[in-house]
Amino acid sequence: MAITNVTDQNFAKETAEGLVLADFWAPWCGPCKMIAPVLEEIDGEMEDKVQIVKLDVDENQETAGKYGVMSIPTLLLFKDGNVVDQVIGFQPKEALVDLINKHA
Repeated sequence: MAITNVTDQNFAKETAEGLVLADFWAPWCGPCKMIAPVLEEIDGEMEDKVQIVKLDVDENQETAGKYGVMSIPTLLLFKDGNVVDQVIGFQPKEALVDLINKHA
């Protein structure tokens, strides 16, 4: 599975089933650019455990506001549509893998 770009319109549908890591980001955000290749690696290695979606907060402010996203990158981990964990700011790959495995 590839990382999916989502919008306000399809966010709820895309995070409704299974384990989904949602990356709230913006194109101008330095730490967001740093974490992107980490998420690509995780997607390639853990696609059987987790789906990764990305939401551009500049273009999708409704969803960002709904989840109280004040800083980016914010990563929310959903399990069957419910937020089960979150991290804010750049995280090393190992920390994100541990987060996913904790809920898988």
